[in-house]
Amino acid sequence: MRNYLLATGTFAAGVSAQVIAGVLPDLAAARQVSVATAGQLLTAFALTYAVGSPLLAAFTGRWERRRLLVTAMAVMALGNGLAAVAPNYGLLFAARMITALGAAVYTPTATVVAATLNPVERRARAFATVFGGLTVALVIGIPLSSALVSSLGYQGVFGVVAGLTAAAAVAVWLVLPRVPAPAPASLRSRFALLADRRIVAMLVVTLLISIAGLSVYTYLTSVLAEITGVHGAAVSLMLFAYGLGGVLGNWLGGRVTDRLGTRAPLICALALCAVSLAVLPWAASVVVGAVVILVVWGMANWSINPPMQSRLVDLAPSSAGLTLAMNAAAIYLGIGLSGVTGGLVLEFSGTLALGPVAAVIALAALVVFIAASRGQDSLARSTTQSGPGNTSPS
Repeated sequence: MRNYLLATGTFAAGVSAQVIAGVLPDLAAARQVSVATAGQLLTAFALTYAVGSPLLAAFTGRWERRRLLVTAMAVMALGNGLAAVAPNYGLLFAARMITALGAAVYTPTATVVAATLNPVERRARAFATVFGGLTVALVIGIPLSSALVSSLGYQGVFGVVAGLTAAAAVAVWLVLPRVPAPAPASLRSRFALLADRRIVAMLVVTLLISIAGLSVYTYLTSVLAEITGVHGAAVSLMLFAYGLGGVLGNWLGGRVTDRLGTRAPLICALALCAVSLAVLPWAASVVVGAVVILVVWGMANWSINPPMQSRLVDLAPSSAGLTLAMNAAAIYLGIGLSGVTGGLVLEFSGTLALGPVAAVIALAALVVFIAASRGQDSLARSTTQSGPGNTSPS
């Protein structure tokens, strides 16, 4: 129950991040800006999240965790509420940055709280449940926002997201127990984690795989239109197939990690991502092939999160909050860079090259991970008995 409650907040964070995709044409028309300019609202969110997540994790390290979660959701609700009433593009841009700061605190904090409230042998599944809120946002939240914009307008959609976020904050406050803050630590000692090459390598893996996946997903509508020849509702159904694969992969990643540790699941998921992206132009030449490859790619891509988060917690159990915040920052930095990467590939090499180029980036992530973990056994659950499942998170 507590894990699912935490997932309501990650769902709100996911919808808050991606809602622009669902309301983009209406927002651009209402604010009298180009679609490309309106799309920068997503970039602003991603980059604010990437910068804010590790910094805010350090500065709020002494906060009681439940209060921090509720405050973060209140900031998300405030940002979405301001976006609903912003009279011009500039204030809307600022509202998106405020929303990003709340999400940047909530998601890594919720993950660490899940580690604290669950036994070590079920930790990866708890991570998968909490992170599942993001996959549900991908499958349901974004299409729903697109459907609602015709009747509510983009302001109404932002208002609905603000209301749902506020309701989730109240539920967390009423149901979740207090989770003590960790022992005080200096800002310098917290960021000394970046001297650990193993942690840095994991963050590089996260960044690379985020760029690889999102550089294709951002332009997937155009890819499917050119390669598969589908448009409109058919594209929506294919995106839904990818989302369903993501939900299944997230669930499977948590359970496999709890059984096998982190190394084997990460190697398999990264390799499958690379293969899926490499064959995308050929597999998607027919509708059935496109659906199958999107489901497989979604499974592989979203199964990475539970073992990655578990490995980072294992590497620095006493600083789990900050390492997970850095991982979240790497994801959103990847989001910010993916549009540029995919756009450059489309401009200079065309649609058919997008998948293979992304596959090379995913393969680089796999090589970095294997090199970083060479000579190390998978970090076993038995070595984490003093980890966040038994101590306060940071």
